[in-house]
Amino acid sequence: MISLCREFHFRLHIVHLATSRALDLLRDAKSEGLLVSVETCPHYLHFSSDTIPDGQTLFKCAPPIRSRENREQLWQGLREGVIDLVATDHSPCSPEMKRLSERSFRTAWGGIASLSLALPVMWTDASSRGFTLADIARWMAEGPARLAGCESRKGHLAKGFDADFVVFEPKAEFLATEEHLHYRHRVSPYLGENFAAWSRQLTFAETAYLQMANSLESRLGASCGRDGSLRLTEPI
Repeated sequence: MISLCREFHFRLHIVHLATSRALDLLRDAKSEGLLVSVETCPHYLHFSSDTIPDGQTLFKCAPPIRSRENREQLWQGLREGVIDLVATDHSPCSPEMKRLSERSFRTAWGGIASLSLALPVMWTDASSRGFTLADIARWMAEGPARLAGCESRKGHLAKGFDADFVVFEPKAEFLATEEHLHYRHRVSPYLGENFAAWSRQLTFAETAYLQMANSLESRLGASCGRDGSLRLTEPI
């Protein structure tokens, strides 16, 4: 793909990078000025193949989870900027599709549902390696916004940007249970682990606007129009 990118001058994005063996090639491609961006996933940065119990198909994903050494090299790739962002590659399925009773990696669904626990997993592991909240924001907000082409209104807490933010307690630890999984089939290899960064509030721009509108309506006598405007219905 890098050779094709060099020849035909297109933008190349590498999804869910799992192997550290590609880092040197990607580093060279970026140094060359090729339009290459790279993402990895929380499960490749958290788990390692040597700690996966035999037959535990909850850990099956594609590409597969690799060694502890490989995992640490991926973290180094993030530190150096070779890897630009972290995305969940959220891949939910029913428990039956994971073949939990068969314990067969050959027939089990190859994907991990990471959406609900992505922030706690990343913050717990990143902070233990000396990374900061600014790094998390760059990998999981600014980077994805730039990739999706909406960096003019997403990915920053700044004037003119959508007020999308999450409020969490960085030192508050919790035990991951099914109640923390906000999707239909509550199966996850993260269950039973302790994480930090328990989220207290998730707010998107539209939600924040409606909360403000409701507050103004009750305090000032205002109504929220379908076009997003606020109209006073009583004199202040």
